Amino acid sequence: MKVCIVSTYPPIECGIATYTSYLTSELKKYVDNIYIISEYSAKGENVFGIYDSNEPDLAHKIFQVINKIHPEVVHIQHEFGLYGMHKGVNVIPLIYKLKLAKTPVVVTMHTIYDHFTYDNKIITEAIIRASDAIIVHENYQKESILKNIAQFNHIFTIPHGVRKVSFIKNAKEIIEKELLKKESLKDKKAILLMGFFRPSKNFEQIIKLFPKIKKKVKNCVLIVAGDARIGENLEYLSYLEELIKASEAKDSIIYIKGHFDQKRYDQIVCCADVAVLPYKITAQSGVMAHFLAYSIPLVTSDLRVFNDLLNKVKIGFTCKNDDEYISSIVKVLTDNNLLIELKNNIQNYVAKNLLWEIIAKNTVEIYKKYI
Repeated sequence: MKVCIVSTYPPIECGIATYTSYLTSELKKYVDNIYIISEYSAKGENVFGIYDSNEPDLAHKIFQVINKIHPEVVHIQHEFGLYGMHKGVNVIPLIYKLKLAKTPVVVTMHTIYDHFTYDNKIITEAIIRASDAIIVHENYQKESILKNIAQFNHIFTIPHGVRKVSFIKNAKEIIEKELLKKESLKDKKAILLMGFFRPSKNFEQIIKLFPKIKKKVKNCVLIVAGDARIGENLEYLSYLEELIKASEAKDSIIYIKGHFDQKRYDQIVCCADVAVLPYKITAQSGVMAHFLAYSIPLVTSDLRVFNDLLNKVKIGFTCKNDDEYISSIVKVLTDNNLLIELKNNIQNYVAKNLLWEIIAKNTVEIYKKYI
């Protein structure tokens, strides 16, 4: 089987790029050849960086290369904005060009919300109607499409994948030795906020609440790790930094600024006793997959994407207000039996449902339906 994937790809800093790199590494076990068509700075074996997302002839450029590869199926990774202006409308003529060439098209739609904006609905419906198969990550996303657009029978749910990893037992020691100046991590309980900084992630809520948490759990620290994307959300980055500096518990807040390679990313994740996702909006979370890989219990907002998972599997707590965030975080940090239970639940759920090898197998089965 020869597969062509259209997506951002490392070293491009993008959650979709990371997703595609993990997916393709597992797909290689099940298909003969994989080719990746991406933006100019993408690199790797059989990776063709041949376009800029804002080029008006994006669809033509990509189609020309696909036509030379002559794959049996094309898999497009979709996120609004990855394919140019106007919500990435240029991906639609690409799909129609492939349809005219009788090449099966599978599209993974990474962002589907409970409710559609006017422009999101137009783009989403056009992609679904033109494609042979659509993959979403959550059942509620499929339900949202069927409810808000139309009834379709070619939409499949495949969760976001999770890596198979080994926990870094001395991570706190490594990070303390290399990065920390203020407070030792030894024998401390660590709360983690991590990822690219943008207002929708609402990290400020937890930074503001941390002094109250610190009063209840004397030996806890808050790790804030990440950075803004280049040229984006710089005001928000400055706002978070000022909040940290002004905090009455600032000596117990560890700010690690940077764009981390995988090794450093994993070391920071393994410092966490609990990870907090206080997001105001999201459809799926790549960083959550990293937390689950290392069995880090979660405390999240009550968005549908979190509620569905945490109600199905006891791996943490969802919160509606400040008091619930404080009590949930304190509970995870102070109840060792609960912590062990949550970690075991995560390990079991990941092993049975979320490992990338499972995701790749299910993806190949969809390819086979349409080749």
